Amino acid sequence: MKNSEIRELSTKEIVETIEEQKVKLYNLRATHAVSNLEQTHLLKSTKRLIARLKTQLTKRMAEEQKQNS
Repeated sequence: MKNSEIRELSTKEIVETIEEQKVKLYNLRATHAVSNLEQTHLLKSTKRLIARLKTQLTKRMAEEQKQNS
């Protein structure tokens, strides 16, 4: 998911996507611990996606706080 796609999401959709990606990351880590994970790059890319989503969410919260002040 690109940053431009993330910006188009609503705040609710961002929160839902973060939760989905956390579950995906947990499952990838569990699979990697038990057996050999063929696509290890998915661990890194999933963590980065979660970070980008959280960053966008933080920016939106800061903008809301600024508007309310």
